[in-house]
Amino acid sequence: MEYVTRIVIIGGGPGGYEAALVAAQLGAEVTVVDCDGLGGASVLTDCVPSKTLIATAEVMTTFDSSYEELGIIVADDTPHLDTPARVVGVDLGKVNRRVKRLALAQSHDITASVTRAGARVLRGRGRLDGRQAMDGSRKVVVRAADGSEETLVADAVLIATGGHPRELADAQPDGERILNWTQVYDLDELPEELIVVGSGVTGAEFAGAYQALGSRVTLVSSRDRVLPGEDPDAAAVLEDVFRRRGMNVMARSRAESAKRVGDRVEVTLSDGRVITGSHCLMAVGAIPNSDGMGLEEAGVKVRDSGHIWTDKVSRTTAPGVYAAGDVTGVFALASVAAMQGRIAMYHFLGDAVAPLNLKTVSSNVFTDPEIATVGYSQADVDAGKIDARVVKLPLLRNPRAKMQGIRDGFVKIFCRPGTGIVVGGVVVSPRASELIHPISIAVDNNLTVEQIANAFTVYPSLSGSIAEVARQLHTRKTAGDA
Repeated sequence: MEYVTRIVIIGGGPGGYEAALVAAQLGAEVTVVDCDGLGGASVLTDCVPSKTLIATAEVMTTFDSSYEELGIIVADDTPHLDTPARVVGVDLGKVNRRVKRLALAQSHDITASVTRAGARVLRGRGRLDGRQAMDGSRKVVVRAADGSEETLVADAVLIATGGHPRELADAQPDGERILNWTQVYDLDELPEELIVVGSGVTGAEFAGAYQALGSRVTLVSSRDRVLPGEDPDAAAVLEDVFRRRGMNVMARSRAESAKRVGDRVEVTLSDGRVITGSHCLMAVGAIPNSDGMGLEEAGVKVRDSGHIWTDKVSRTTAPGVYAAGDVTGVFALASVAAMQGRIAMYHFLGDAVAPLNLKTVSSNVFTDPEIATVGYSQADVDAGKIDARVVKLPLLRNPRAKMQGIRDGFVKIFCRPGTGIVVGGVVVSPRASELIHPISIAVDNNLTVEQIANAFTVYPSLSGSIAEVARQLHTRKTAGDA
């Protein structure tokens, strides 16, 4: 009888379900242990819901910011007022019902794909039970909601348990007025005055979205600018857009506490100032779901932050145990989690595999405008980590941008001196998540600015700016070499 490799995957998010598909396709016996529904936080409470909400906000922003310039006439239904009221509004309850419906549908589709591939889905919470046995196997104990337990034996285990919102001791979410990002989809009415604490990617995305939907937004940032981890030029553009659209951006302001006072929320800052709003969204980071999983007993090294240490093929310090996704702290992106999970299965099952290369990862901030990046960054260049030439071209010069009323944004490309090989790029524009792809291809395949410059683009198009930046870099390279 032929032996079948047994794989147990704890966690059904992108890292888990993508690994399950690969392992099943390679002939392994796969069990996915999951407690919330396949897709994980990415599908149920994070990426899919937030980007669905942002899609509605994007339509509102596009209309508000450009309809007059494009010659669109909006009938005023409040002629008796000196200042016309906003005609376009939003039914947040309806929006959130759609958000939840799409998230559940996506989760069901993923479950169908995984089971169709031959994997078993087991509802419950899994934990490792002790160290590797003499025969190399591992035990995973699964505890169901009713308290019953089942022990699984595996040749390899993948931990892909994700993370959950970080909370401040003096700003505990109540799900009504003080919220984390998983709770906003239970709102039936649009917050009149929303305080967003945290100016990272999550905070910036929700602040921009709710402002577009019609809330008065105050964004509290402990740093000197919005999106401190992103390209500084891109962050400056976004902060300028936020302020221009009426957002109150409070830089260098750290929130100490948030409490309900009737139907209001009071947020106290570290300098003693108090700001009030109808609602408060806490977006102060995430905590890895690594507690209570028997990791230390199993020989799995955990960092002080709670993240599981992994190498570039997703191995932990324990033989036969791999990890993927947000629980590793490598890069909190669904695409990276999925790649880590696939790499783990390819590696353990003996298929061809390339180590994870974070310098080829493209990412996007779904604000308006969007901010997309890939490869080496401006910070890398400024710190001397790589020698690169840079050209930045504002979208204001792009004919398609002029036609569409787009005023904010740019394309920036980094290339190596001498060879002209593209090593990174930034796009700030509507749909930047789509426009970054040609630059990602260039970075991944070591293409040169000359090759990008010589490829045809549609006229007029926003992608034409990518080719124009490449032409400028190529021209400067040629002139410099002459």
